[in-house]
Amino acid sequence: MTQRLRHRGPDGDGAWSEPGAVLGHRRLAILDLSPAGHQPMVLGPQVLTYNGEIYNHERLRRELPGPWRSSGDTEVLLHLLARRGSACLEQLIGMFAFASWDSNSRRLLLARDRVGIKPLYYQLLPDGIAFASELKALLVLGKPEIDPSAVRDFLFHGYVPAPKTIYRGISKLPAGHTLIWQDGRVQIERYWRPSTAIKVRTAEETLPLLDELLREVVPAHTLSDVPVGVFLSGGMDSALTAYYLDKPRTYSLGFEARERSELDAARSAASHLNTVHTEMTAQAANFEQALDAIPGLFDEPFGDSAAWSNYLIAQCARREVTVALSGEGGDEIFCGYPRYWSSVGAQSNPLNRSLERILPPLTRFASSMQRHAYVGLPAFAVALGGMTATQIDTLLASRWRESDYDYLWFYRQFWREDLSPLVQLRWLDLNTDLAEGLLTKVDRTSMAHSLEVRPPLLDHRLVEFMLSVDPALLVDQRRRRGKLLVRQLMGSRLPAGHLDRPKSGFGLPVHRWLTRHPKLLRDAVARLMARGVIKRPVGAEFRRAWSLLVLDRWFTAFD
Repeated sequence: MTQRLRHRGPDGDGAWSEPGAVLGHRRLAILDLSPAGHQPMVLGPQVLTYNGEIYNHERLRRELPGPWRSSGDTEVLLHLLARRGSACLEQLIGMFAFASWDSNSRRLLLARDRVGIKPLYYQLLPDGIAFASELKALLVLGKPEIDPSAVRDFLFHGYVPAPKTIYRGISKLPAGHTLIWQDGRVQIERYWRPSTAIKVRTAEETLPLLDELLREVVPAHTLSDVPVGVFLSGGMDSALTAYYLDKPRTYSLGFEARERSELDAARSAASHLNTVHTEMTAQAANFEQALDAIPGLFDEPFGDSAAWSNYLIAQCARREVTVALSGEGGDEIFCGYPRYWSSVGAQSNPLNRSLERILPPLTRFASSMQRHAYVGLPAFAVALGGMTATQIDTLLASRWRESDYDYLWFYRQFWREDLSPLVQLRWLDLNTDLAEGLLTKVDRTSMAHSLEVRPPLLDHRLVEFMLSVDPALLVDQRRRRGKLLVRQLMGSRLPAGHLDRPKSGFGLPVHRWLTRHPKLLRDAVARLMARGVIKRPVGAEFRRAWSLLVLDRWFTAFD
C-alpha cells in the first residue's frame, strides 16, 4: 500500500506494527529533515502516521512539557494527541490528514483538516479498517464493485462527492470530520462548525482587519526547511499571496497559444512585487496525454480539465522547490465567481421552462434552457455542477440509472434556507465543490510530482473571518463584479489594470479541440456504449463532452 503512494513521499518509508495493527508512511521531508522526523512516530502507546503541516507547531511546542527528540510538527501533534485526543484539533492551524492508534485502548482516530486540503480514504473490512491518502493504495486489498450512483454523481458534479467513492465499500472522510474505530464500531463526527453570523462592519472597518490577518496568515504558510515558491497566475488571488511575502520565488505557466496565456500579466505582477520569477511555457495541450494520465492521478472519474494545467505547473515548479503556495480558495471566500453576481435562478420563466421539457435534452440549446429554467437549490446546483439530471437520465443505460434519484443529495446537506442568497451560495461552495473538486484537483496533480501545495487563503482563521463579512461588501451585482474588498485593498499594491483583467481559468479548450478531432469523442462514446454505460451517442457540440472522455478513460484503465 505504501509503495503505491511513493509519489507522495519519495524521501523515505516506514512501517510500525503490533498484533492486529499496522501503520505505514511515505515521507516527503519538509520539516526536520533528519531521521528524528521519521514516521510512523511512537510515544508510549500512541502511534501516529500523518500527512500535512501544522503552522503553529512551534507555539504549541512551548506549551507542552516534552521531552522532544525532533524539531518538526509531527512530534508536537503526537504529544497533543496523547494528552488531549481529538480535542486537540481545535488548537491546530494547518492542513492535515492523520491516523492515530492507541495500543492500550486499541482505538484508531482518523482526522481530516477543516476545509479538506488533505485527502483521507477508508475501507471497513470484515475484521477491521484500512485507510490511505489515495484510493490506489486501498485497491491493493482488492477492487470492489463500482457504485452506479457514484457514476451518476460524477456526471452531475464533475467529481464523486464525499463520503462516496466510485467503489462500493470505500469512502472518503469528509472535510472537517473525525472517524473513530474501536472494536469494529465506527463513529464519524464533524468537529468544525464555523459560524455564518454576519458582523455589521463598514468596508473601512473591515479592510484593516483583513490586511492585518493576511499579514499574519500568508507568511505562516512558508514554514519549511526546504525551498518554497508561489504559483503566480494573471489573477488577483495569487498576486495577493505573493504581496504578503518578502521577495518570494514565483512560478508562472503559459501556453504557446497566447490567447490562453497569462504570462504577460504574471510577469508584470512579479516585476512590480520584486519576486524571483520563473516562467514556464507549455506547448499546445496534448489532450491524449492528459486523458491517459488523469485516471491514474485521481483513481476515479474527475472532470475538471484544468487538472492538466495544474499538473504541468507542479511538474515544472518541482524542479526547484518542494513546497508551493497558491491562491486557491480566493474565489470562494472573496466571492470571485460570476455566479455570485448573476442572480442565479432569476431567468426562469414560462417559456424556458416549457422549452426545457420539450427540447432534445442533449443539445446545447436544451442545456441552456435547462439551466435557465430552474430556481432555488436546483438553480444553484446547475450553476456549480456538470450535466443536468435530465441529461444524465437521457444518456445513461438502464443499469446505471435509478428512478427518482436525488441528484441534489450532496448539495441538500448544506442548503441553508435561513441564509440570504449570497451567503447561501458561499456556504454551499465552501462545503461542497471546494474540497471535493478544487482541492482534490490541486492535491493529486501536485503530489504526483512530490510537491506540497499550500493555500493560505483557506487558513481557517481567514475563512471564519470572511464568513462574518457581509457579501454586500464583496459583490457589486449591478456592475457584475466580485472581490470588492480585495480590489480596494490591493488596488494601489499591484500594477495598474491588474485587478480589472477578466477572470481566466486554466481549463483546456475542449470544444475547439473536439471540433478538430471528432473521432476521439466518437471512439470514446462507442466504447461507453459497448460497455453498456450510455445508450446513445453525442457529438462534439455536447457541452459536457469532457466528462464522457474522462469516464471512458477511467473505465478503460480501471474496470
